[in-house]
Amino acid sequence: MGKPRPHGLGSDAGSASATAVGRHGAPAKPRPASTPTSLRRAQDRITQAAAELALAEQNRRFDAALSNMPHGLCMFDDETRLILCNAAYRRLYALPERLTRPGTQLQDILNHRIATGSAPVDWVEYRDIPIESALRGGDLISRHVQLADGRTIQITHNPIAGGGYVASHEDVTEILAAAADRHLARHDPLTGLPNRVLLHERLNRALARSRPTNRLSVLCIDLDHFKEVNDTLGHPVGDDLLRAVAGRLSACVRENDTVARLGGDEFVILLPDGQGRRQAETLARRLIETVGTVFEIQGHRIRIGASIGVAVSPDDGDHAEPLLANADLALYRAKAEGRGTARFFEPGMDALAEARRKLEQDLRDTVQAERFELHYQPEVDTRTGAIVGFEALLRWKRPGHGMVAAADFIALAEETGLIARVDDWVIARACADAASWPEPVRVAVNLSPTAFRSPALVEAVARALADSGLVPARLELEIGEAALRGDEERALAILHQLRALGVRIALDDFGTGYASLGCLRLFTFNKVKIDPSFIAGLSQPGPCAAIVKAVADLGAALGFVTTAEGVETADQLAQLREQGCDTAQGYLLGRAGPADEVPTQFAGRRRPG
Repeated sequence: MGKPRPHGLGSDAGSASATAVGRHGAPAKPRPASTPTSLRRAQDRITQAAAELALAEQNRRFDAALSNMPHGLCMFDDETRLILCNAAYRRLYALPERLTRPGTQLQDILNHRIATGSAPVDWVEYRDIPIESALRGGDLISRHVQLADGRTIQITHNPIAGGGYVASHEDVTEILAAAADRHLARHDPLTGLPNRVLLHERLNRALARSRPTNRLSVLCIDLDHFKEVNDTLGHPVGDDLLRAVAGRLSACVRENDTVARLGGDEFVILLPDGQGRRQAETLARRLIETVGTVFEIQGHRIRIGASIGVAVSPDDGDHAEPLLANADLALYRAKAEGRGTARFFEPGMDALAEARRKLEQDLRDTVQAERFELHYQPEVDTRTGAIVGFEALLRWKRPGHGMVAAADFIALAEETGLIARVDDWVIARACADAASWPEPVRVAVNLSPTAFRSPALVEAVARALADSGLVPARLELEIGEAALRGDEERALAILHQLRALGVRIALDDFGTGYASLGCLRLFTFNKVKIDPSFIAGLSQPGPCAAIVKAVADLGAALGFVTTAEGVETADQLAQLREQGCDTAQGYLLGRAGPADEVPTQFAGRRRPG
């Protein structure tokens, strides 16, 4: 028996004749040989499994992203059936689970929103979103949609190729409210213009960027006669007028300029990169012309004006506060010189402004202490020469300055809101003084448009009559034509209430307004006072004599007294008598004097009666 051969691979170990041995010594079954096809199949299965795992992970991440999105997301097919929506979309419209299932019709969701109060306010606008997107060639569009519950939803609509769309829904109510608050903090709510805050921000930025060659300008603008519009036509007309003025001012400036409204009828224009005085002067002239053009507001033709003060940096200030203050001082000068003009700041203008501030303070003190005086000018019968009444004329003996005429402070009283208290005092004092005069001599009080529009006027007149004991028929209230413009219904109601007290009503300065005859149609006046400009023209060639004669004839026909104002010559008085004018007043017939001089006015004249 030979030696056993060692286990292992001999020289023929890899030959085809070698026999494999199984676990029990039996020959092993041969493995089937791998083929290219089977290898490819195995590789395909591995690739598919990996793709499925990747898709599952992608879907997991997509579901997580959808669930955690702060905005609502929905997808609908081309038949408006729901494909998917996220949790935010469900919460946004409080949708029950059944309405979030794939296949749910959009109309079913909308019906639920109608029932729960979260439907769009404007259905046409809502349904136009996909239509507008289609018209734009399938572009993504975004719109704010108001809901019935007060919320605002921003819907971003993105069409899908082949039909359907994806849309995001974001509640932007608080975002818009915060933006509106920020806007309102820096803008005037009436005109939409920048307000004082934003003006200062832009002015400070412009000053910080300024260079020696850049002469920044500030124009302060104040509207002339605006208060009269407010008083006679009412605040709604005044507000519309301010909006119209804002539009005209904005149309006069460049895109990088600023037009701001500080309040009331005060505007400011900032030219951040101007060329100094020349450019500002050119703009100021254009602004005055633009504002002076007639406005058509609520059926009224309104003419106002503008006064402008200009300051130029760095000469007039290199910081916001002094620059604006100096432009305001220049505005004071423009208004003091007759309005409708522009003035540049000059050293020394602060003295004028200080004088006006002192005047205002003294006026306030006088109103508080009732230190005014009334002077009385006689009104006489043109035929007999008898005194038939006196017109009360307001005077102010200003401490340290002497007597001040009403024309020099009435405008300031109106601007500062003191006029109502002044008018009340005048009515009460005039009634008290007239009560001591011989009957039937009357006293006439001229009412400002502000006084006439005051809801307390009728009560003030009734109180003055009661306190003084004056017979109502001896009080004559004069109103100008301007007081009747605007709210005619309200004006007539006031006139009839005054008439019911028994007082007489006179139309003052007849002939100076655009609708004098229209005033006579509205109300039956006791007296019409012909403006002094027509009386002055009696001695000159022209139509004045014919106009006076026509008014006198009209008075005779309609039953009102005609009074000529401003009679200064005997020739004028003779013509008035000839033309049928009933009464007259003026320097020829007697100057105004204090109440204690009234008794001497009767000396040498006949009293009526």
